[in-house]
Amino acid sequence: MIARGNSTKITQFILLGFSDFPRIITLLFVTFLLIYITTLTWNLSLVVLIRMDSHLHSPMYFFLCNLSIIDFCYVSCTVPKMLSNFFQGKQTISFVGCIVQYFFSATMVLSESCLMTAMAYDRYAAICNPLLYSSIMSPTLCVLMVLASYMSGLTASLLQLFALLHLHFCGPNVIRHFLCDMPQLRLLSCTDTFFIQVLTAILTMIFGFVNVLAIMISYGYIILSILKITSSKGRFKALNTCTSHLTAVSLFYTSSIFVYLSSSSGGSSSLDRFASVFYTVVIPILNPLIYSLRNKEIKESMKRLQKKTTCS
Repeated sequence: MIARGNSTKITQFILLGFSDFPRIITLLFVTFLLIYITTLTWNLSLVVLIRMDSHLHSPMYFFLCNLSIIDFCYVSCTVPKMLSNFFQGKQTISFVGCIVQYFFSATMVLSESCLMTAMAYDRYAAICNPLLYSSIMSPTLCVLMVLASYMSGLTASLLQLFALLHLHFCGPNVIRHFLCDMPQLRLLSCTDTFFIQVLTAILTMIFGFVNVLAIMISYGYIILSILKITSSKGRFKALNTCTSHLTAVSLFYTSSIFVYLSSSSGGSSSLDRFASVFYTVVIPILNPLIYSLRNKEIKESMKRLQKKTTCS
């Protein structure tokens, strides 16, 4: 902290993380490290697999490839710092480092929210307009939808970044969490946070309510189209193509809502922190698993790649 006259300017924050669980600190470190390594490996492998196999060069896998990229980046925004703090006597993060961490993690989360909506539209086009699917989901449209997802997340995060930079921190600098998040930073600010609260509420409505509504509308049309299919085998096949996305969406938004509601009241309890772990660490490892386990095309692609590797 830097003292200037009668005021004090915060130059670093203390992240308490899981320091109140000293008996299981080693277990937590090993668990999170293994999850982090596995997350990076699975998501990177999925990206490489989709890029290398021409059979997977379709809109659905293009979106899935970008979902893996987002998860790869998102988990890398927070977990390395969390792991490095486990065995440090003073678990500090600089003011700039804290703001940057929040900016990039928020960008990834908001971009993923938009990408989930784009993937729902892709499923809608595939099931409701199968004959026109190729013309509707053209490569140009797919690229534009992905770019729009990234740009939306980036723009919203930049707005929050500018708002955060106008806050002053002159009092306590202890964050009872393992990451820098808006609610904790807002509570530590010694200036009025009304504007940033309004901004957060507006962005939550846009990226939460609007995206969820768009996804629900897409699946409403999808369900109606599936019910019109006379063959039970056809209905099952159509529904099966949506299962992975529905599972990923349910996990993403259910955990998001829980974390958002808990963070509204400070989000510093042990339960809140472990809920954030699920949202921050577990979700990125589940997405590639969800899309791979029941996906016949990915399994066949893995076999082809393994065969090529063996032959060479």
